[in-house]
Amino acid sequence: MTAHAKICGLTTPEALDAALAGGAAFVGAVVFPRSPRHIEPLHAATLFERARGRAKIVAVTVDADDARLTEIALILKPDLIQLHGHETPARAEQVRTLTGAGIIKVLPIRAHEDFAGTNDWEPFVDHLMFDAKPPEGAALPGGVGARFDWTLLAGRAFRHPWFVAGGLTPDNVAQAIHISGAPMVDVSSGVESAPGVKDPALIAAFLDTARSA
Repeated sequence: MTAHAKICGLTTPEALDAALAGGAAFVGAVVFPRSPRHIEPLHAATLFERARGRAKIVAVTVDADDARLTEIALILKPDLIQLHGHETPARAEQVRTLTGAGIIKVLPIRAHEDFAGTNDWEPFVDHLMFDAKPPEGAALPGGVGARFDWTLLAGRAFRHPWFVAGGLTPDNVAQAIHISGAPMVDVSSGVESAPGVKDPALIAAFLDTARSA
């Protein structure tokens, strides 16, 4: 099955161009200063303008306040805002109203019980993203290369198209798609040569594999 792909944490024209050339459906800008992939909204707006109309632009945030979200909405004008923190469904509704953007909510997964709150989220999101729960003591909520057991997703049905994320690479993305049944995949560290440094060749390989899986 062909899966739509999101390349996240893009910071350079070369990496963004590789994502667009490879047919990425989503391109992500991480607006979170603690991340090695952080990019300020003004820089992101300049960089991602070339993607507008070619791929959905996603602003990745972690428990961002209203001021930061307003800045992102006014300057970057993303199609979607990805909530990667401890946000609640009520907060997601507020973010949509404040920004006018669609919502992706990341849910960290390690075991069956981590799906317990999924139904609470579905009325408030455009997409759910199931990501590996970070190791204990991890400084970041994602982008650390951790993966989870994809069989936990097999056979599950959700209201909206959903992503699988966490530890994906060009070498394992086809397996992840086949095992989980995911219609969409998300990658960040798995197409990097160093933390925060995207490799255009790895981006192209990832997209080609996801498309032909």
